[in-house]
Amino acid sequence: MFDLDRWQEIFSALSKNKVRTFLTAFGVFWGIFMLLVMMGAGDGLEKGAKKDFGSFATKALYMWTQSTSKPYKGLPPGRGFYFNNSDTEAMSQNVEGIDILCPRNQLGGFRGENNVIRGKYVGAFSVYGDMPEIIKVDPINVFEGRFLNQNDITGKRKVCVIGKRVFDLLFEKGEQPIGEYIQIKGVYFQVIGVYDQPFKNNSSERDLENIYIPFSTFQQAFNYGNVVGWYCVTAKPEVMVANLHDNIFAVLADRHKIHPEDTRAIGSWNSEKEYLKLNSLFIGINFLIWIVGIGTLLAGVIGVSNIMLVVVKERTKEIGIRKAIGANPYSIISQIILESTFLTSIAGYIGLLLGVLVIEIVNNLVGEVGNMFTNPQIDFNIAITATIILVVAGAFAGLIPARKAAAVNPVMALRNET
Repeated sequence: MFDLDRWQEIFSALSKNKVRTFLTAFGVFWGIFMLLVMMGAGDGLEKGAKKDFGSFATKALYMWTQSTSKPYKGLPPGRGFYFNNSDTEAMSQNVEGIDILCPRNQLGGFRGENNVIRGKYVGAFSVYGDMPEIIKVDPINVFEGRFLNQNDITGKRKVCVIGKRVFDLLFEKGEQPIGEYIQIKGVYFQVIGVYDQPFKNNSSERDLENIYIPFSTFQQAFNYGNVVGWYCVTAKPEVMVANLHDNIFAVLADRHKIHPEDTRAIGSWNSEKEYLKLNSLFIGINFLIWIVGIGTLLAGVIGVSNIMLVVVKERTKEIGIRKAIGANPYSIISQIILESTFLTSIAGYIGLLLGVLVIEIVNNLVGEVGNMFTNPQIDFNIAITATIILVVAGAFAGLIPARKAAAVNPVMALRNET
C-alpha cells in the first residue's frame, strides 16, 4: 500500500493513455455527481411540496356541516344543521383518541372578511373565535404580548390577538399596539398580542391578516348563541386520524339525526391522509433516484473493470516477466486492484465535491424563494456512504482483471509480442 515503487508504477500505467484514463474516470465521476445532484433536487422538491404544512399539525382533522343527502328518521334530504357547544362536550366525553379538540367560528363564514376600525384606519380582515389550544395545531409566533388563555375563555374577555399585517395597516410605525382597542362590528376589543408566522409558505401573508378572539366572547359578541362553525381535532400519536373521524362522525350523526351512510352531511379534511400521500410520493421519487443513480454508478464501475481487462492484456508480457523473476500472485492481484481502486476513488471524490458544490450554489440562488423547490441539501452521511460503496465497488471491479493477471503463464506471456 505504501510502496513508492508501486505507486510510481500505477501513475506510469495510468498516464500512458491519458484519454482512456480520463474517459474511464469520467464515467465514475458522472455517476456519483448525478446521484448527488438528483438527491439534492429531490430534497429541494420535497421541502417545497411540504412547505405549506410548515409546523402545522399533520394529525389534524377538520369537520364542518353541510346539507344532508339522505332521508333519515322522517327527516328529508337537503336539511341544513349546525354544530353546537353540546356537541363539543359529547365528543370530549364519548370519543377516545382525541388529543386536542378546538371548536372554531369565523365571522362571515369561510374566508369571510370584515371591516376592522381603529381611529382613521380601516382594514378588511378575517376574525376567528378560537380556543387557546389552536396555537398547538396551527402554530404562530407571538412576538409581542401573549396569545389567548383559559381565563379569556372563562371570563368572555373582549381581547384579541392580531397578525402583523393587521398591525401594519391599523397602527403607525413604531406605535405600541398592546393595550390599544380595535372595533369589529361595533364591538371594541383590546389588543393583547401581535403574531408573525414562524415559517413562510404560499398562504403566510394571508394568515397574517387574521384576528383571534376568545371563542366564548365571539359567540356572545356576535350573537352566535351556542353555534360552532367547525371543529379542529388532533389525534393522539397512536391513533389514526381516519379512525378518529369515523368515531366522531358516529357521535355527531346520532346527535343530529343523520343517516349513518350519509357521507355528504359532514365535510372533513384529514391532514394525516394528505401528508402520508405526500410522503409516499417522495419515497417513490427517492427510490427512483437511487435506482437511476446506482445504475449510473454501476455503469462507471463496469467501465473501470473493462478498461482494467484491457490494461492487463496490454501488460501481459510485463506480468509474465514479474512472475518469472519471483513475483507471487498476491502482489500481482493487489497491484491491479490498487490501480482500479485508486482510479475509482479519485473520480468519485471529485464527483462528490462538485456535486455538493452545485447543490450549494443552487441552494444559495433559490433558498426560500421557490414555491415548489426550496433549500436543496444533501445528507452528508449518505454522500460519504455512497462514495465508500463506490470505492469498494472499484476494488471489486479490479478483481476479475486481477485474477486474470494472476493466472498469466510466464512462458506464454514471454512469447506474447503485444
